[in-house]
Amino acid sequence: MTDLISQDQGYGSSARQGCPFHDVRQRLRRVGLRPTRQRVSLGWLLFAKGDRHVSAEMLYEEAMKARVPVSLATVYNTLHQFTQAGLLRELAIDGAKTYFDTDNSEHHHFVVDGENTVIDIPASAVDVAELPEPPEGYEIARVDVVVRLRKIAN
Repeated sequence: MTDLISQDQGYGSSARQGCPFHDVRQRLRRVGLRPTRQRVSLGWLLFAKGDRHVSAEMLYEEAMKARVPVSLATVYNTLHQFTQAGLLRELAIDGAKTYFDTDNSEHHHFVVDGENTVIDIPASAVDVAELPEPPEGYEIARVDVVVRLRKIAN
């Protein structure tokens, strides 16, 4: 499995920030999710390290290391439930890769090709001057900008 490296610019650090289980339970209740043992455990693994980008496989590996008894299917289901409840943002990268961003505020992303690295871009740093008119009966919910980077050869 390829790890995704999350780099934050002003959105927190990767060190554990003390997200106790009680806080996770409260967060789940606020968005209408029942705080089951598995959701609370996965929520703690997700949110205790600050803002980051994680795949289902990465979270599953973290759960196994932390001895949280969950299946990969449960991890996928929980990530999708958290996304639908507004706790996470889903990032589809390269079509086949899906990552979940614990920072659900408005912002965009750099993706480093060949390195599986995602770096946050503040929303204010991107200017989307004009958007097309959506089809009748639709409205624009969100604009996600992904800027692809490659290292400069020395």
